[in-house]
Amino acid sequence: MIRAGRLKYAQTMADLAAQLGMPLGTFRNKKPHTQKGHPAPISSPTSRALLWDSEQTAAFHAGKPVPALPKADADEDLLDRHEAAAELGVSAASWNKYKSDPKLTEHVVLVPAGDGGTEHWPRRVVREFKASRPGRGAGGGRRVGSGDMIPRDEILPRIAELLDDNPAITLTEVADTLGIAKFPTAQAGLAQLRGRRIADLIEVDPDLPPLEAAERLGYPTATRRGAAAIAAAELQTRQARPYLQQVADALAAAGVADPIQIELRRLGDEHLAAALPLTAGQTWPALVWDERYGWRTATSRRHPIGKDTGSAPEGEGIRYLASGIRPEPAEVLEALASAEEAER
Repeated sequence: MIRAGRLKYAQTMADLAAQLGMPLGTFRNKKPHTQKGHPAPISSPTSRALLWDSEQTAAFHAGKPVPALPKADADEDLLDRHEAAAELGVSAASWNKYKSDPKLTEHVVLVPAGDGGTEHWPRRVVREFKASRPGRGAGGGRRVGSGDMIPRDEILPRIAELLDDNPAITLTEVADTLGIAKFPTAQAGLAQLRGRRIADLIEVDPDLPPLEAAERLGYPTATRRGAAAIAAAELQTRQARPYLQQVADALAAAGVADPIQIELRRLGDEHLAAALPLTAGQTWPALVWDERYGWRTATSRRHPIGKDTGSAPEGEGIRYLASGIRPEPAEVLEALASAEEAER
């Protein structure tokens, strides 16, 4: 947030780059704001538009002690949408609906000023709006246990809403609010979403330690290590998926594979693998990619990956294609054609 009276010191990434005499593109590549000891952004952890306090950054780059910012909340603190939503006790998505209320629109502050600025609201205004909202009344809100028949595909989105409202929400609160099983449904869903959100932050700032990301997001200490482990697995999957989809699309364009969206499977809770069904008339029903062994043919279309034995699969009908773990799509296609020719 922008502490009361410090709006004049708020600086954007472009401002900080200019302060350092650096083009914005160079700044994004070199990321000088991630070096050890650099003042943290004053924007909320989930904000896409980072802001800093120029007095702090100027002192840091001049080699001087970085002045501390006020710690106590004040009525004139300026809150971005995530912070305003937290103050109101709703999700950021809900805040997007509330912010069009005249009680809020007349007090909005753009930082920096003008088109493209990030919306902020004085804490006082948000509190006054909160006090003016009508209560839920008797029987208001969601009845505990009313979600016994909640469809499976709605569980994660509903848990995400609760996590937006309260990053420190407990398993019991999730289970009671949605009427779902505490174990494993609520536990697995909450852990998965926390892990994904940690991964989102690390994608923006690759040098950010996972446990620090969990702390920034407001997750309880007891949940941070588990969520960080899930985030590591999520990042591993995200890094592999674009390559595999590129290969899948290339083989589909060549008419030898079915057009699919690649789904990755984790073997032994550690290694990634994916299957790519081939079109009818091909020698093999599918191809398999394993991050340990690269591409190979498979003898089953229904269960192409098979059981993980800890060693590279061998046997009749299994041929390894191309070289390396991530050969170019053209190499995979050429290797498959050569293998087909050899089989004939």
